[in-house]
Amino acid sequence: MQSWLPVPESASTLSGDVDALYFYIWGVTIFFTLLISVVVIFFVIRYRRRNPFEIPRPIEGSHKLETLWSVIPLLIAITFFVWGAKLYFAQYKPAQNAIEVYVVGKQWMWKFQHATGQREINELHVPVGRKVKLIMTTEDVIHDVFVPAFRIKADVVAGKYTTEWFEATKPGTYNFFCAEYCGMNHSGMRGYVVVMEPTEYENWLSGNAGQTSPAAAGRNLFESLGCISCHGANAEGGRGPALLGVYGSKVVLNNNSSVTADEGYIRESILNPQAKLVTGFGPIMPSFQGQISEEQLLDVVAYIKSLSTTKPEQATAKPAPSATPSTGAKPSATPK
Repeated sequence: MQSWLPVPESASTLSGDVDALYFYIWGVTIFFTLLISVVVIFFVIRYRRRNPFEIPRPIEGSHKLETLWSVIPLLIAITFFVWGAKLYFAQYKPAQNAIEVYVVGKQWMWKFQHATGQREINELHVPVGRKVKLIMTTEDVIHDVFVPAFRIKADVVAGKYTTEWFEATKPGTYNFFCAEYCGMNHSGMRGYVVVMEPTEYENWLSGNAGQTSPAAAGRNLFESLGCISCHGANAEGGRGPALLGVYGSKVVLNNNSSVTADEGYIRESILNPQAKLVTGFGPIMPSFQGQISEEQLLDVVAYIKSLSTTKPEQATAKPAPSATPSTGAKPSATPK
């Protein structure tokens, strides 16, 4: 049933919370607008000059009144902040056990790749009732993923990864837009999120099977670029740091600081390996800047992430990593 309120359809676990905060702020604003307007009109009439020679009676100030109209708005503003902060942390806290989808923005389209290999352009299929994590970047200018029905919106900036998540609550087809002006065809950079029942989604996945997964493509790149010569055939390290289990772990750097090996750190280690040198390793790894595309970078990141769930004996059975280093300053061979 379509709501009479001027808001998009609500179709995610957090959209109701976002709307509640929005209507609370809206209600407070309307209340005080009307209250102040009524008081102004009352004062204009009540204290109007009744004849040209009337001298108004002095009105003494009131400390109680001054305190009230200072403290009450402060308390209301604090409720805005606390409620908004709670919702912000709920939206941007990393989602656990989420389906990961890699997203690359480009003038003027959106390219999606599922962890199982399926690729889509300007359309994203997801199951209802499952958290979906978007790992996003752009090949050119700044873009922005905005799905009104899910109440999610995040800038996608060149040179870094942006993540956001949602959990759809009902099947359907929902619009998404680029909400950051990105060129003359900006208005056409849009698409659809298709939310499906779990069985229907599984059928869709199986019907689009046969495509190479990002992790498998990343492993091929890792090998073809020669990173295996430094990071070891079993991903347990060599001249470069070990990659097995590195994703999500704390990496100790040469300056005695530490950093969490997330997607952004892996990306930086590939493109600018001298930025964060892993303790015990020298600055011998070459940069792969300009040698691989954003989509290939995401593939390599996916491969290195897959090593965090791979047992050592399984890793030795596979042809080890090879295209791009995955920790701070991992020394690596020059691309072949």
